[in-house]
Amino acid sequence: MRTLLLAGIALSLVACQNNNKKNQKLKYPETKTVDTITNYFGTNVKDPYRWLEDDRSAETESWVEAQNEVTFGYLDQIPYRDSLKQQLTDVWNYEKIGAPFKRGDYTYFYKNDGLQDQSVLYRYKTGNSPEQVEVFLDPNTFSEDGTTSLGSLSFSEDGKTLAYSISEGGSDWRKIIIIDALTKKQTEDTLVDVKFSGISWKANDGFFYSSYDKPKGSELSAKTDQHKLYYHQLNTAQATDEVIYGNTKAEKHRYVSGSVTDDNRYLVVSASKSTSGNRLMIKDLTQADAPFIDVVSSYEQDAYVIDNEDDKLFIVTNLDAPNKRIVSTNAADPSPKNWVDVIPETEHVLSASTGGGYLFAEYMVDAVSTVKQFTYEGELVRDVKLPGVGSIGGFGTKKEEKELYYSFTNYTTPGSIYKYEIESGESELYQKPNIDFNSDNFVSRQVFYKSKDGTKIPMIITHKKGLQLDGTNPTMLYGYGGFNISLTPSFSTANTVWLENGGVYAVANLRGGGEYGKEWHDAGTKLNKQNVFDDFIAAAEYLIAEKYTSTDKLAIRGGSNGGLLVGATMTQRPDLVQVALPAVGVLDMLRYHTFTSGAGWAYDYGTAEDGQEMFQYLYNYSPVHNVKTDTEYPATLVTTGDHDDRVVPAHSFKFAAELQAKQAGDNPVLIRVETNAGHGAGKPTAMIIQEYADIFAFTFYNMGIKKL
Repeated sequence: MRTLLLAGIALSLVACQNNNKKNQKLKYPETKTVDTITNYFGTNVKDPYRWLEDDRSAETESWVEAQNEVTFGYLDQIPYRDSLKQQLTDVWNYEKIGAPFKRGDYTYFYKNDGLQDQSVLYRYKTGNSPEQVEVFLDPNTFSEDGTTSLGSLSFSEDGKTLAYSISEGGSDWRKIIIIDALTKKQTEDTLVDVKFSGISWKANDGFFYSSYDKPKGSELSAKTDQHKLYYHQLNTAQATDEVIYGNTKAEKHRYVSGSVTDDNRYLVVSASKSTSGNRLMIKDLTQADAPFIDVVSSYEQDAYVIDNEDDKLFIVTNLDAPNKRIVSTNAADPSPKNWVDVIPETEHVLSASTGGGYLFAEYMVDAVSTVKQFTYEGELVRDVKLPGVGSIGGFGTKKEEKELYYSFTNYTTPGSIYKYEIESGESELYQKPNIDFNSDNFVSRQVFYKSKDGTKIPMIITHKKGLQLDGTNPTMLYGYGGFNISLTPSFSTANTVWLENGGVYAVANLRGGGEYGKEWHDAGTKLNKQNVFDDFIAAAEYLIAEKYTSTDKLAIRGGSNGGLLVGATMTQRPDLVQVALPAVGVLDMLRYHTFTSGAGWAYDYGTAEDGQEMFQYLYNYSPVHNVKTDTEYPATLVTTGDHDDRVVPAHSFKFAAELQAKQAGDNPVLIRVETNAGHGAGKPTAMIIQEYADIFAFTFYNMGIKKL
C-alpha cells in the first residue's frame, strides 16, 4: 500500500513539473476521526483526532510512519535538496571552541571539530599551555547515533568530583552521573528520573537537584505537576535522597530550584506556579535545622539572589520595577520592606551578573546589548566597550578571578569570544571562528513598524548588500512573542545558506517577549495574546509593503510558542504568506495544560478551565480549532520530534490532520516527525543539517524557485 502511495506521489509530481505548476494536491494517509466531544461552559467542542494523543499506541505509530513516507517522498524529489544539504555541511564544518572556565586544578573548554554530533569537553592543567589538552568528557561516545547529549554539569567546590546530566533522545527527563574528576571514573549509581533541574553543590559533600514524581502512563506526555527539590549526599542511594522543598500537597509548585551561594552559607530556593513569578526563600546552611526564611512570599514578581557578602544579599527583581533593579538586604530579615536599591531601575531592561568582585549590568536597548560595570555599592565603574552592535553572553566569573570571557554575536557575525580584564576594562579577541562566510557581503538593518493598534515594533532584517527592493526576494520571517524571552541578534550557521542563496531573514521583536520588560511581556499574555499575532501579521505586511518580498515569496517560521505564532497567523490570515513552518508548536490551546508541564504556561496563556471568557478567547485563536473547510492555506511543513515531552507532538499531529482534511488549494500540508528527537536541545549535528536542508528545500520549492 505504501509503495503504491509513494509511486502515486512520484507520478503526481512528474505531472506537476510537466504542467509547469508548483504543486499538485497530494494524497495524504487516511486519518480516522472519532466522536470525542468536550463541553466547555455550554459549548460542545469536537476533538476528532484526540486518539493521536496516545503516543504509546501502535495506531499512532503507524500514522506517523505513513505521514513520514509521504513527507520524505515529497522532499526527495526537490532537485536542489541534496545541494542545500551539502552547502549546510560545508559551512558547518569549522572548529567551534567555547570560553574556558577553571575548576580545581584544571581549565576546561568545549570544542567541536566541525561536524561532530556533540561538542567535546577538554581540559588542561591551569598554568600549562592550552595545547597540552586531554579529552575529559566526550558525549559522542554516549550513544551510537549521537542522540544522547550532555546537559548541565557542576563540579564540587574542590573540583575533584563532577556531577553531569544526560538526555536520551532529546527528552527533558535526565539522568545524573557522578564521576571522580581526576580519574574520570563513575563513583556511584546513576541518578534517574530527573527533570527541569540544575545541579548545585554544598561544598564537596553533595548537591541539590529537582524533579517530579515519575508520572503514571506515558513518561513523554503524562502530566507532571509537583516539582520537588532534593539533596543527594555523595555515596548514598538515590532512594534515600531528602526532599528539601515541595513535598506538601497544600501548595503546588510546578518549578522548584535550589542553589547554594559561593561561600556555602545559604541555600536559595525559588518556587514557581508558572513560568513567571516566584516565591524566594533562603536557608542558613551553617545552622542545623535552620528554617526557610521568605525573601519574597508572593508570586507576583520575579526575584533571584545574584550574590552575597556574608549576611548581605544582592537580589535582582522586577518588584516595583518592571525593567528590573538590583537591591541589597540583610539575610536576618530580607523582606522587601528592608530592600535598598544598589542599581535602580532604568528605562531599559536589566540582566545582571557578577565577576571579580563587581556587578555587571547588561541593558537591552531596542533588543541590542549594552553593559555597565558597577561596584557592589552601586558606583558606576565604566560603560563596557563592546566589539559592535549585537548580543553578548557569559559576562560573569568567580569573585577571585581577574579576567572573564564573554561572547559577542549578531546576525552577520559568528559568535566570537573575548577576554575582558576586569580592573582595566580592556577587551581582546580570544577566539574567532574560521567559518566560510564573509560578513562584509551582508547587512543587518533595524526598522520599526506599527502594529494594528499603533504600537511600535522593532524588527531586524538581514540580507546581501545591494538587495533590490522589487518584491521578488525569498524571505523568512521569524518570531516568538512569549514567556518574557527576548530575540536578540545572534548568528546562525544554517541561516548563512538561506542568505547566500539570496534569501532575506527578518526577526520581529513581538509583544509577549522580554525586550522592553514586564509590561511588554504582559501585553502579549492571556486576553492580550492576540497582540502577538497582530504584531507578526504587521511585520509580514511591512515586508511586503516595503517590497522586500511579496506574498508568494514570504515564509513564516517559529518554534514552540513560536509554533503557536505561526499556526495562529496562518489560520487567521491564510492569504498572507506562501509558506508556513510551525515547529514543535503549542497548537491545541484547550488541552495544552493537560500534558507534561504544560499547566505551568498558564501565566502566558490562561487555560480553558479558568472561566468562560478565557475559554472563548483561547477557542477563538487555537490553531487546531480554527482550521476551516474550503480555505486555501499556505504550503505547510509541520516539524516535531517523537520524544518531545515539553510540547508533546500530539499538538502537531492534530494540526496537520486538520489541515490535510480541510486544505482547499493545491499547496502541500506535510508533517515531518524526527525520531529520537525532542524539543530541540541536544540534537546531533547530522540531524540538524538534514532538518534545515528539508526546511529550506521545501520553502524555496513552494516559492516557485526552480533552481538555486
